[in-house]
Amino acid sequence: MKNIFSVGQVNAYIKNVFVQDYVLNDIWVKGEISNYKKHSSGHIYFTLKDQTSAISCVLFNRYTDLLPCELEEGMNIVARGYVSVYERTGQYQVYVQQVQLDGIGALYQKFEELKRRLEKEGLFRQDIKKAIPKFPKKIGIITSPTGAAIEDIKNVIKRRNTCIEVVLYPSLVQGQGASLDIVKGIQTLDKIQDIDIIIVGRGGGSIEDLWAFNEEKVAYAIYHAKTPIISAVGHETDFTIADFVSDLRAPTPSAAAELAVPSMDMIDEMMNQYQYKLNTIITRKFEHFYNIIKQQQLRMNYTNPLYHIQQNQQYLMELENKMDYLIESKLIQYNHKIELFHERLKALSPYRSLKKGMAHITDANGEIVSSINHIETNQTLKVQLVDGELKVNVNEIKEKRWE
Repeated sequence: MKNIFSVGQVNAYIKNVFVQDYVLNDIWVKGEISNYKKHSSGHIYFTLKDQTSAISCVLFNRYTDLLPCELEEGMNIVARGYVSVYERTGQYQVYVQQVQLDGIGALYQKFEELKRRLEKEGLFRQDIKKAIPKFPKKIGIITSPTGAAIEDIKNVIKRRNTCIEVVLYPSLVQGQGASLDIVKGIQTLDKIQDIDIIIVGRGGGSIEDLWAFNEEKVAYAIYHAKTPIISAVGHETDFTIADFVSDLRAPTPSAAAELAVPSMDMIDEMMNQYQYKLNTIITRKFEHFYNIIKQQQLRMNYTNPLYHIQQNQQYLMELENKMDYLIESKLIQYNHKIELFHERLKALSPYRSLKKGMAHITDANGEIVSSINHIETNQTLKVQLVDGELKVNVNEIKEKRWE
């Protein structure tokens, strides 16, 4: 009769076969991570796949501290471990104990490690970054003399300001020797005293193409440079170590030229604004000092005896004018009264009565005769008429009442 095995016995036997195989006990497997899942226990489950096949993997939590970085879906890695069978399901899988990044992943790991180290060393601090001059006269450029980047930079500078002088240091920007070339370019241009800004950059590319700008030697060359440096590496989404160390990061070479070179229109506008502000400040200062001088002058005048003499003279003049005014007013007033009295006197004048046909009679003693009781017969009287005098002799006296 044939031997009959249980499922558990079969799975145990297969597991033992795997254990006995020295190749499967220590194996490196390369592939792309898929079906990534991190359990609450800390164990990580995923599948490694290539173009034709896939294999299940597990990484227990005791090995997660050894990972070079956080694993992600789609990441290419090289996993080291052993292949065994999970007896309960009969599924074989790789029990991963060590992980290395593969290809680009390894470059990213190297990038992150250098970035963390340089950041701890203080190369990225904002407070040590140098200010970019607003009005540069000469700009140094480190890039390939045949690439698109130098043409883009030159075109932007020419369009914005034709007075800017450009000094090109032709450099390799990728491949072997590129990082050393870039360092020499920075050191050379940094020694030229009248260069105001240095632009270091190139056009876009893969992480391998841009790797020269991730080298530690380039980072330290930028850090130690005395001239402000603008990094302009790749496209807007590309970041390199040079971007973090430089004094200003531009997303593209063209943008670097825009940031470095002010346009003539902007310069004209700024000059107009500065002129307006200057005129305003000068006017305000002049008014301020004029007021101070006036106040000091008033204080000096107040303490100067001549000032008091002048003040008293002014007061006397005012009194004199006031007195003249009062006298003149009184004279006018009195003249008016005199005229009124004159009219009254004229109204009371005997001459008016004489003109109306009345007479003025006096006796020999010059006494006015106003009644017949004062006259005797044969008495001589003087009669004053309007145009002369008469001497009359009283012949007869008769009493007559007019009322």
